[in-house]
Amino acid sequence: MKKGNSTDVSARLIILSLLIFLSTTAYSQAKRYKVYDDYIDTYKSIAIDHMKKYKIPASITLAQGLLESGAGKSALTKSSNNHFGIKCHNDWKGQKVYHADDNPNDCFRKYKKAEDSYDDHSRFLAEKPRYKNLFSLKITDYRGWARGLQQAGYATDKAYANKLIKLIEDYELYQHDKRGLSKEKIKEEEIRKEIIREYRHTPFKTHNLVYVIAEDGDTYENIAAEFDFKVKNLYKFNEVPEGFPLKQGDLVYFEKKKSKADKPYYEHEVQVGESMYSISQLYGIKVKNLYKMNKKDFEYVPVEGDILKLR
Repeated sequence: MKKGNSTDVSARLIILSLLIFLSTTAYSQAKRYKVYDDYIDTYKSIAIDHMKKYKIPASITLAQGLLESGAGKSALTKSSNNHFGIKCHNDWKGQKVYHADDNPNDCFRKYKKAEDSYDDHSRFLAEKPRYKNLFSLKITDYRGWARGLQQAGYATDKAYANKLIKLIEDYELYQHDKRGLSKEKIKEEEIRKEIIREYRHTPFKTHNLVYVIAEDGDTYENIAAEFDFKVKNLYKFNEVPEGFPLKQGDLVYFEKKKSKADKPYYEHEVQVGESMYSISQLYGIKVKNLYKMNKKDFEYVPVEGDILKLR
């Protein structure tokens, strides 16, 4: 690592003098259901293999499978091994089953086994022109993929992207994306991290909180190392579990967040791809307080257009 000049050292001292080393309680994640964990354990290997073969994030595949199949317990999945709710369409030559969906008797694809459903789903995304732009995203950018799927019309549910993101973050499905990277890609990531370690982030202060803005390839570990800060405190102050991924533009706080937003931030209109966590980061609010102010439990998924109270 390059040694900082006197300006860098002064900046470091100023930042450290601003930081408040107080303990805080990380927000409680939504309750984890055993049936969901069992589903993940059963199909994670397939999702990882398909990430390598089709370049679809394993986290996205697993989240879609969980959501569309009700963790494998939906009537459609049980009767047809259809884990992704894919309808027949004109080009389908295989077996069919009929279930109520948009219409009382919609036609859905039927498979011999679950693995066939996973393979058809991956090919469905990889071969349909309307999903082409998704494959230009970074393969670990599950938030971008979730937004893109909704915007491309994969589902009509206005909360579809946000539901996928919540599942991925609640069940830490992003960990499987790391396992799906090729050796070459892992090497690229390691080189990128080495470069990032030499780059000094510029500290900012907003909502009366000290933070930096994450760059592409950043981790909580390299940011903590840059400022001689304990990484466990970064995780704690940002209310995330160890290994939580950062994307470019994320805010990383160096002190515990507030119970409510500063004035004049009274309300927030939910956008596609936002979660209660991402909204809490945007305004420097503790996640549990955001839920409490809006009288929501941890199962709530924000829907595009919802208005949330911030104070």
